[in-house]
Amino acid sequence: MAQWTSAVGAAQLARLLGSQQDRPAGPGTRRPPAYRALADGVRLLVLEGRVPVAARLPAERELALALSVSRTTVAAAYEALRGEGFLESRRGAGSWTAVPAGNPVPARGLEPLPPEALGSMIDLGCAALPAPEPWLTRAVQGALEELPPYAHTHGDYPAGLPALRAMIADRYTQRGIATMPEQIMVTTGAMGAIDAICHLFGGRGERIAVESPSYANILQLMREAGARLVPVAMAEGLTGWDLDRWRQVLREAAPRIAYVVADFHNPTGALADDDQRRRLVDAARSAGTVLVADETMSELWLDEDVEMPRPVCAFDPAGSTVITVGSASKAFWAGMRIGWVRAAPDVIRSLVAARAYADLGTPVLEQLAVNWLFGTGGWEEAVELRRAQAGQNRDELVGAVRRELPGWEFEVPRGGLTLWVRTGGLSGSRLAEAGERVGVRVPSGPRFGVDGAFEGYVRLPFTVGGAVAEEAAVRLAAAARIVETGGTSGGEAPRTFVA
Repeated sequence: MAQWTSAVGAAQLARLLGSQQDRPAGPGTRRPPAYRALADGVRLLVLEGRVPVAARLPAERELALALSVSRTTVAAAYEALRGEGFLESRRGAGSWTAVPAGNPVPARGLEPLPPEALGSMIDLGCAALPAPEPWLTRAVQGALEELPPYAHTHGDYPAGLPALRAMIADRYTQRGIATMPEQIMVTTGAMGAIDAICHLFGGRGERIAVESPSYANILQLMREAGARLVPVAMAEGLTGWDLDRWRQVLREAAPRIAYVVADFHNPTGALADDDQRRRLVDAARSAGTVLVADETMSELWLDEDVEMPRPVCAFDPAGSTVITVGSASKAFWAGMRIGWVRAAPDVIRSLVAARAYADLGTPVLEQLAVNWLFGTGGWEEAVELRRAQAGQNRDELVGAVRRELPGWEFEVPRGGLTLWVRTGGLSGSRLAEAGERVGVRVPSGPRFGVDGAFEGYVRLPFTVGGAVAEEAAVRLAAAARIVETGGTSGGEAPRTFVA
């Protein structure tokens, strides 16, 4: 019986390996033999989760042809991987990826670091800040006061608590977008919302157009749902969306869904203006594509003079094209797993009906807490604290990276929680691996692309500031030196660091 559960084709593996671009070797730096470079490349893909564990690799001859190398090179690389525990083989069954005994299985997304590990590791993997107290405590206390009447019911509200649906609808109406409670479904975070939308509109094999780069966890969710992702390249820097390219892709690929983050895009931080939003909605309507607008960052402007554009759904007055997703997780706290969908009433009814076979509903207590925040003004005060903290972190992290890594390039976004950094020709995957060894956890660019793109980037979130930001930049610089020199040792062990 074969031990592999999926397969990676020779052409696909060659593309993934080809995305791993390193800076040219400097004087005195010896390049590894071809077989060693190939083995290292496959190992990195496994550690990154971009090639899953237990995936069958191509036969030696097939991969040699795809890479234009000798079969001897591939055979030697496979033998090296077997010796290191990253490959298993059996006659008649082929070879499949593995991890050495005692190593954790790589996650397809970057999991938050356990709190107990934060003493020695600086976690730049998760773009989330601590809760804005005292508002979390006050919201939970307010929710407990409102809980008794709901406790006498079965507790399942597939569309969400009526009071919260009405409150969210009113907030859209106050923004100039007339909305009824029947247009709102409360979900378990934005991920729950997008998962429900993908299952309703994007069945297995359906095309979904996505920004390139885009939010890593959403890309993986769509892959797991069996979608065929169609990347649409973002323009350079913070200019954001190339609308001529979007119109062409929507017209020619005819995707069922298009997913965009128009408000302080994750990971680039770009903010779409009114004209870009209008043209994007028009292009989606013309192509018959459902446009899913992720608003989870919409309240996180960090500069006082930012003028926020109108919501994407404002350019779809008939409500036939745009589905909006919002969440409390970024603007308030990631532990508050409350999200919502705004769409036409018939779409909401379909989403609610389909939910009976998923999670039935969202926790009542958390819904009451968010409703309390919305109804008391606590939300606005909490988000103001969040903006101040994220803005200070942004400025301190930017300053630290510029001092320690002057060759790295980025534009400073005016909102959101992430900095998208070009790493001066270094491999983001290798930086991520070296970072783990020197005590800083950072996601590499390919996590935010489709099929190996953005190897020369990393994403840095505004989750640390002050001395921790300084130390993070020092450790990133140490990781960069390891990658530049092709070092195999981790250097000094990471120091215990208490914020």
